[in-house]
Amino acid sequence: MVCTKQKDLKVASNLEQLNPESRVMGIDYGEKRIGIAISDPLKIFATPFNTLVNDNQSLQKLLLIIKEKNIIKIVLGLPSGKFKSSQLLSEKIHLFKKEIEAAIQVEIIFWDEEFSSVIAQEKVNESVTKKSSRRKKNLLDMHAAAIILQEYLNSTKS
Repeated sequence: MVCTKQKDLKVASNLEQLNPESRVMGIDYGEKRIGIAISDPLKIFATPFNTLVNDNQSLQKLLLIIKEKNIIKIVLGLPSGKFKSSQLLSEKIHLFKKEIEAAIQVEIIFWDEEFSSVIAQEKVNESVTKKSSRRKKNLLDMHAAAIILQEYLNSTKS
């Protein structure tokens, strides 16, 4: 289920207002890397934060970031499922969500991540002048997470 309903967004907005120093995290999950973006405390802007190597320690690292940054909600990118490869990744993302929920109490919603990597590549090309730096996949992953998170943040504003 992808969160796009106005009613869901109003309930989520009320929860966010309870803690003004809280932040929202965006995640672009991949089999090799996990891109992370974090909002400002006002939940207006998404900023690329970090990229974790997706290994047996990535969940613990992610939980540490969630606690340190006072994350109250995670917007988890979910592929549309048009292709078989995205269907397989979607299953892994659902499992990842369950792992996070089992470890910590935080609201997690799915958000359609279609074209987030393409848009992120354009942003990286515009903002990074050194050509060799533009090829770094970790940079692309955290920018894709920022695109996912910014789309969500924009949708919650009236």
